[in-house]
Amino acid sequence: MTDILVTGGTGTLGRLVTERLRTDGHEVRVLSRHSPPYAVDLRENGGGLDAALGGVETVVHCATSPRGGDERAASNLVAAARRAGVAHLVYISIVGVDRVPYGYYRSKLAVERMVEESGLGWTVLRATQFHDLVAQVLQALAKAPVLPLPAGIRDQPVEVAEVADRLAALAAGAPAGRVADMGGPEVRTFESLAHAYLRATGRRRAMVKVPLAGKTYRAFREGGHLAPGRAVGTGTFEEYLAARFGGGEDGRRG
Repeated sequence: MTDILVTGGTGTLGRLVTERLRTDGHEVRVLSRHSPPYAVDLRENGGGLDAALGGVETVVHCATSPRGGDERAASNLVAAARRAGVAHLVYISIVGVDRVPYGYYRSKLAVERMVEESGLGWTVLRATQFHDLVAQVLQALAKAPVLPLPAGIRDQPVEVAEVADRLAALAAGAPAGRVADMGGPEVRTFESLAHAYLRATGRRRAMVKVPLAGKTYRAFREGGHLAPGRAVGTGTFEEYLAARFGGGEDGRRG
């Protein structure tokens, strides 16, 4: 079986990718900032990266941070992967990084291009937002007595375990370039997702739709982050909420 390194292997996605690969019999190394023996901060290009990549055939790059540093981390990783003779670099990106002028998305797109131009065999998968992230956003918004929602925004959340399964399968295969996007099963209004979240958590909040301005907001309103033609995920937001909070599964569609 293939020796595989998973960056960000203790994170929400990376942890599941690691589990899938090990279950399939692969030798997997986990690289993260605080996880020995491969505790490496990719942004700093510190010692340990070359050792982590020694003998590795495939890298699944899940490490990321909305706070910045992804491009620097990718540059360091690609350079080290070249030195190590890595055959296959798999990268997880986000649907809409080429359509939504959001800073984090632009950084993800820049990393895509680094991967494509790395000289390594490569695969890039774009997925829509995970259920976990939508729930985190709604949890933060629900702290106020009135829950503010960006007017006109829809989302298409996908189950992270399903993305992990797809990434693990891609890592076990040959380099495939840019593969088909992976979207959740439903395109939902943000209001309907908020209603589902409130029911599952037993909260009551008035909602107010807040119109925003700017190119980024317009791109989200136009659905640049959606992949309705690639609604291949099966797990719904209600199912995720039921598993996490024990809530109901009959959420309102919008």
